[in-house]
Amino acid sequence: MKRIALLKERQAGNAGNASSTATGSHCPVSGLWSPDHDPHTVLSFFEGHVFPAFDGVPTVWRRRPSGFASAN
Repeated sequence: MKRIALLKERQAGNAGNASSTATGSHCPVSGLWSPDHDPHTVLSFFEGHVFPAFDGVPTVWRRRPSGFASAN
């Protein structure tokens, strides 16, 4: 849990609320996230979870707004 606390402090100093992060990074905040190359796919991640590759390829994950709803 120390790593998550340190991550929060580092992000608070940078941007306050991270909107994107890469595969292999810890999720900075629970919520809905989409892979950069497929914005129609929306997955839920909890704070501290390690972002996986998407379709076997490392990607950048972008946080969705809290009111975002998929059209699917």
